[in-house]
Amino acid sequence: MNQTELLSLISLAKSKNQKSQTKLINLFWVDVFSFVMKKVQDENVADEITVSVFSKVLAKLDLYDPNFQFKTWMLTIAQNSVIDYWRKKNRENEDSTDNFEGFKNQFARSPEELLISEEEQKQILSIIESLDSNYQDIIRLRFFEEKSIKEIAEELGLTVANTKVRIMRAKKVLSELLKNKEFED
Repeated sequence: MNQTELLSLISLAKSKNQKSQTKLINLFWVDVFSFVMKKVQDENVADEITVSVFSKVLAKLDLYDPNFQFKTWMLTIAQNSVIDYWRKKNRENEDSTDNFEGFKNQFARSPEELLISEEEQKQILSIIESLDSNYQDIIRLRFFEEKSIKEIAEELGLTVANTKVRIMRAKKVLSELLKNKEFED
């Protein structure tokens, strides 16, 4: 694909044209996934990060400067996402020594606190139930049954690329609904 065709595709993707967004993701998926995979050495983690990268890419297309290579811009986002992943992982490892205190304190929580967390879970499940059935299925399979992208694609009769796009969109819709719910409370 030449630069003019790519810029045209990016322009359509900016205007929320779903076919163009999917084509853009399919065009660069292998590049981004391979880059991330080299950094994290775990296929499931690389999948998650790659989905996150494309979510960021689509959300920030307005910030792309056509004077630079699009692939380089995307890989920069991927690099930053990998750095965030490792920072978070290091924090989790540092916090793991503190987790015993948190674990002990969980048993000391009051019934009211336990009820609140159950209430929050019910709200989240209620929000998920309000989603389009395609998004409900994707969220159930990916986050509750913890299936791989390939397994989900096979179960739903979709291509792996379309499954990745649906996961990304479902996460985005769910995130927006949860944010809106926080403001209502």
